[in-house]
This record gives sequence, structure tokens and C-alpha cells, in this order.
Amino acid sequence: MLPLHCEIIPTDRIVDAVLRHVPAPTGLSVTCLPQHSVDATVGTATRLAELGYSVVPHLAAKAIGGRTALRTLLDRCIASGISEVFVIGGDAGTPAGPYATGEELGRDVAELAGGDLAIGVAGYPEGHPGIDAAVLLESLRRKQEYASRVVTQMCFSADTVHAYVDTLRAEGVHLPVRAGVAGSVPKTKLLSLATKIGVGSSLKFLSGKGALARKLLSTERYEPLDLIGQLQERPGIDSVQLYSFNAVDRLPAVAAHRSRSVHPPV
Repeated sequence: MLPLHCEIIPTDRIVDAVLRHVPAPTGLSVTCLPQHSVDATVGTATRLAELGYSVVPHLAAKAIGGRTALRTLLDRCIASGISEVFVIGGDAGTPAGPYATGEELGRDVAELAGGDLAIGVAGYPEGHPGIDAAVLLESLRRKQEYASRVVTQMCFSADTVHAYVDTLRAEGVHLPVRAGVAGSVPKTKLLSLATKIGVGSSLKFLSGKGALARKLLSTERYEPLDLIGQLQERPGIDSVQLYSFNAVDRLPAVAAHRSRSVHPPV
């Protein structure tokens, strides 16, 4: 079975919610969004790491003021036992410092961490609304110099994710791929929050009339089990990242149901 990793948003009550519903050492990623500072991300991540969770904080390039601030953030992570970070460009309009892209930030993370932190980078199976596909691919080739994995944007099609992995391999990108999947969340919450955290483009198909859209809209809650099963039918995906939208109370149910009903690849 593909290992599950849960993405959370660093709100005030999320640590308490994780403690109530998610057993350690479950893997967790902590987002870094414009409405939540990078200090909130790293603060939440370090608290959870010290409580026994395997945590990956997101570091958004545009949110970091410079190398000194970055070194402080990385030192906090390492001191808390964190062994991996996820580096992105970020959605803020104006950079807070010298970093405008995830690639620029990633190189400094690799240099300052001195091998103490693995580095995840972003992948876009459905493309990026503001960056050409060829530019994204070339950037991933360069990021292989320091990156340890690709974590994809949320996607609802296993075929699309597998095609993306095939493209990466054909173009010389051989990093392990963690597939981004929406967690078990109410449909209304998925639709209302996705755009706010930058994944609205993955949901555009819901306004269509295809069979997939009808299936997803036929129930009140989206469930990821079928998609996870399809993702592991072919090689190329090493794990799944569940975008929880902080509905962490559903994570144990997904894991338990999956262990009973989803079969490993032959």
C-alpha cells in the first residue's frame, strides 16, 4: 500500500486537533500560505515534531526575508528533529526578501542545511496557471541537484498523474513522486477552500458534465479511496499526500478503510 502523508494548515487549533485524531508518528506537512506567516508554519511544525510526528514544513520563497531569516528557520527545524522541508515559490505578490522562486530558495536551503534536511519540490500534473510547462520541466531538471522528491499539486485523475510521471521520467527527472490527493472532506468545504489555498485549477472540471464530475458531485463528501487504489496500480508513485483542509478527524478512517479494501499492486 502507498504510505499516506497528511497536509494541514497552521491554524490556531490544528495541533490540538491532530493530537485528538491522528496518531504519531503519522507524516504531516504544514502549509505556508500568504494568510499564515512562515513563522506560523515552522512553529506548528516544530511543535508537532517535538510531539513525535514526522513533519515537513513548507517554506515559501516569497515569505522569507533573507539568508539570515532562512538560517534561523532551518536551525529551528533541525533542532526539533525535522528532517525534511518542502520548498515552493509561494503565492504572495511581492517577495519579502531576495527569494522570488522555489528554485532560488532551494539552493540556499541545501547550502545552509549542509545535508541535514531533505528537500521536497512541487510538481504540477495539470500544469500551472502562471508558468509554462516547459519552464516547469526545465526547473525540475535543475532542482534534481538538491531535491529529494516531487510532491504534486492536488489532482483527481490517476491517469493524469501517471502520465505526468511518465513525462518526468522521459525528460530525465527521476525524483520519487508523492501524489497529491484531496482528503476525505465535505464537498462544499473542498470547493470553497481549494481556491483560497491555490488549488482551484484542479477543481475546474467539477463545473463540467462528464462522468467523473457527476460521480464526485453525487455525494456530500469526497472520498479518496478509489483514486488512491488507482494510483498504486502502476509503478511510479511512492506515496500519497492527502490535502486534509484540516479535516484531520477523517484521516484515521481513511487509513483504516484503505488497509481493508485497497490491494497492493501485483
